Formats: sequence, structure tokens, C-alpha cells
Amino acid sequence: MLASYDLMALGAAACWAAGSILSVSPSRHLGAFAFTRWRMFMVALMLWAVTLMAGSWRSLPLDSWGVMAASGLIGIFVGDTALFAAMNRLGPRRSGVLFATHAVFSAMLGFWLLGERMSAQAAWGGALTLAGVMIAILLGRDKEDEHAWEADRGSVGAGVALGLLAALCQALGSLIIKPVMGAEVDPVAASAVRVTVACLAHFVLLLVGFTAARAQQAPTLRVLAQTALNGFIAMGVGMTLILLALKKGDVGMVAILSSVSPVLVLPLLWLRLGRAPAIGAWLGSTLTVIGTVLILLR
Repeated sequence: MLASYDLMALGAAACWAAGSILSVSPSRHLGAFAFTRWRMFMVALMLWAVTLMAGSWRSLPLDSWGVMAASGLIGIFVGDTALFAAMNRLGPRRSGVLFATHAVFSAMLGFWLLGERMSAQAAWGGALTLAGVMIAILLGRDKEDEHAWEADRGSVGAGVALGLLAALCQALGSLIIKPVMGAEVDPVAASAVRVTVACLAHFVLLLVGFTAARAQQAPTLRVLAQTALNGFIAMGVGMTLILLALKKGDVGMVAILSSVSPVLVLPLLWLRLGRAPAIGAWLGSTLTVIGTVLILLR
């Protein structure tokens, strides 16, 4: 049966796909730390404006702030920074497949710590979805494709490690906040707390003189505008949709549905680069669609 939280998880995947394309230029201009700091600062302002106008901050129990802060530090401060550091080295397509493994981490942690279970049909659908994502990304490039977004920048091994770290942190962040996302908690207010804590952590790094936290190049108005748009779509909307999905959905299932984001990146790359995806990308996308349908109709 089709559930609203399934659609929210897919909506988050679409937001993350669009955000990954929008982030390439500003992230490589500023560097992973500076880009993430600017992005979080802008998103925090957006989220708190909505939260204060709606008065939804009152929905956050005092005893839940520590949990949300921990989720923000792990899932956003460490996870997002690691993801963009990986993308700067590997590009949006290959970093996407590494980040998609958060679904595997989430399903395993949800099974182990929360006792979550899946029906046989949902399990098959999840397996097909994950297989499709991997095929679409790993086989989604023709050998002659030499675009700058596909080129290696720095250590590939470091990029892989950072991508897997980002995936693990995303899974842990969702697992940590799941118990406090009750019916009374407003997801926009919860997102505001998580982003603010992560943003403050980034400013602490900058103030203590951490070299990597400094911008590689001075921000321009164009870069800041791209960063703000990316933050609004990927974090403001996408992350809020994930928290809405977690209110009723299992951590593992929400993660599997949101992991289709790298497949959604493929047509966006086609539009951006003017090159059709390789056959492997179409095969992977087909498996992903079939797997997603099995999950939605469980």
C-alpha cells in the first residue's frame, strides 16, 4: 500500500539529486568546509525564519535537543562535509554511489538496534533498488567520457573513504533522531536545530584556525547564490522531507527509497553535460524503478 512517507523519501531523493548538481561549482570554488559552512549558515536562517513565524519551536521537547544536536553533528557536520570532500575528488556521479550505501548502513542498524523488519516483497524491492543504483553509477559512464566532472582530483582512495564515511554518518544521524520524531515534533524546527548545531561546529573550526576550514577562493555573489539555492533545495526541503518520512517510516525503508538519488542525477547530468547516459545507466535505472515499485506497493 502506498504510504505518504514513501513519497516523502522519494521527494528527498529528488531534492538531493538536484542539490548535487547545483553544488559542484560552488563546492570546488570554496572547498568542502567553506562551502558547507556557508550552506548551513544560509539554511539555518531560512529554517529559523519559518520556525519562528509558525511558532513551531514550541513543539520541541527540551529533553530532545541533545539528541537533535548529536544527530546534526554526526549526520550533517561530519556527513555533509565528508560528502562534498568526496565529490570534489570524484565528481557527483561516483560520490553518489558511495553515498547511496547509507541505505545498507541504515537497514543494518535499524534491524540491529531498532528491531525493524521488512516484508519479503519489500526486501526484494530494496535489493533491486540498491543493485540498480550501483549498476547505474558504476556503469553509467562511457570510457571516452573525459568531462571535468568525471576526472579524478586528488586521491581516489581518500575520495572513496570520505564517501563511505558520509554514508555511515547519514545512517547514524537518521537512527539517532528517529526516536524523538514523534507526531508532535515539527520537522522544520527539528531541521533548524540540527543545521544550527552543525553550522556552529563549522565556525568553531574556523575560529580555532583549522586550515582546511578556510575558503580556497573568495566567495562571489554567483557562488553564494548557487550555495543558497543548493541549501534551500537539498537541506531546507530535502532534509525536512526525510524527517517527515522518519516520523512514521522505518529507518531502513526510508533510506532505501531516498537512495535512488544517484539514479535521478543521471538525467540531470544528461541535461547539464549534453551526453546521454551509457547503457549501464539505463539498466540500473530500470532495476531501480522496478525495486521502488515493489516497495511502494508492498
